Amino acid sequence: MKKLLIILQDLGAGGAEKMMVRLAGALVEAGNEVTLLMLTGAGINQPALDPRVRQVLLDSPRSAAAVPALMRFLRSNRYDAQLAVLTHVNVVAIAAAALSGTLARLHVSERNAFSRDKHVNPALSVKLAYWLAPWLYRLIPNPVICVSQGVAEDLVDTTIARPRDVTTADNPVLDNDFRDKPAAAPSHPWLKDKTTPVIVAVGRLAQQKGFDTLIDAFARLPQGDARLIIFGEGALRGELLAQATALGVAERCDLPGYASDPIAEIARADCFVLSSRFEGSPNALVEALSTGTPVVATRCPYGPQEILADGAVAPLVEVDDPAALAAAISAQMATPRAVHRQRRIDAAARFVNARAVQTYLKALLGRR
Repeated sequence: MKKLLIILQDLGAGGAEKMMVRLAGALVEAGNEVTLLMLTGAGINQPALDPRVRQVLLDSPRSAAAVPALMRFLRSNRYDAQLAVLTHVNVVAIAAAALSGTLARLHVSERNAFSRDKHVNPALSVKLAYWLAPWLYRLIPNPVICVSQGVAEDLVDTTIARPRDVTTADNPVLDNDFRDKPAAAPSHPWLKDKTTPVIVAVGRLAQQKGFDTLIDAFARLPQGDARLIIFGEGALRGELLAQATALGVAERCDLPGYASDPIAEIARADCFVLSSRFEGSPNALVEALSTGTPVVATRCPYGPQEILADGAVAPLVEVDDPAALAAAISAQMATPRAVHRQRRIDAAARFVNARAVQTYLKALLGRR
C-alpha cells in the first residue's frame, strides 16, 4: 500500500476537480491510502468523493496564501507521492514542497492547453503563476503529468519546458463496468418525455467551450423542431440566452445549469456536441461516447483528435465554423443510432478507472 496525496484548490464544478475525485476513489480501490487536500474550500464535487479518501481542508482565503499551511502539512505528513493539479496550484505546491523538503516526491499536472488557458483568467496572480510555472517545471525533479499527448506537446512547443520535462496519464472518466451499467433516468423534462430530437452539450459557460458557435449552428439546422440543452454554469449565461433570442431559437434552447449525472442526460439525447475552441482531454466527450450516443466535435487543440482517432470514430469539424457544425449535427441525427455505436463505446473504454490508475501509478511511482 502506498500513501498518496492529491492537492487541489477546491472541489468545484470543473472537469479537473471531478477527475481528481474519481482518481482518488480509483487509487483507493487499487489498494492505496489516499488523502485529498483542498487549499481554499470544498465544492459541488465533494459528495462524490469515496468515503475512504481522507479529506484535508486548509481553508486558505486564496491559493497563493496557502503556502505556509501546506508547507507545515507536508513537513508533518509523509507521502510516497504528492500530486498537485492545475497551474496556479502547481506553483503553490512547488513552493511548499521546496520549503518542506518534499520536492522529490512532488508531481504536478497540467489539464489544459497551456498556451490557450493562460489567457483565460486576467487576474495578476494567475498571470504570474502561468509565467513562473514553465521555469519551475524545468527545475523540479519529476516530469509534469499531462492529461493528453497534445497538452504535453503544447507545453513543450510554447514554453521553455523540454520533452524530458513532461509525461502523460489518462483521465479516469468511466467506471470499469460502464458497458454493463444502464444509464440512470435523465432529469431534464425534454429528455424524460421526448417528443422531438434533442441535442446536448456539457461544460462551463465560457468562451473556451464555443457554445456561441453551437447556438449559431443550432439555428441553422434543417431539423426545425430540434431542441438544444447546454448543461453547465458560467459567466456567459446571459450572453448565450440573448444570442438564442436574437436567432429566434430561445424557446428550443435551455441552459438548466450543472448536471450531477451528465451521462444520464447524454444517453437519452439524439446527438452530443463538443464545440470547444480548446481543451486538454474533454471528459464530456468520453462520457458521451460511452453511452453510444452519436457525437460531433470540433478539431480543437487538444484531445478530440486523439479520442476520436482523427475522425474515424465520429465527425470532427473546424473550430468556429457554425455552418460545418450544423451540417455534421444534421447528418448525425439523420443517421440510424446503431451505426458506429459500438465503435464509439470501444473508443471510450481507454478511459476506465483501472487503466487510468495504472498510468498514474506509473507516472507517480515509476512502475506499472
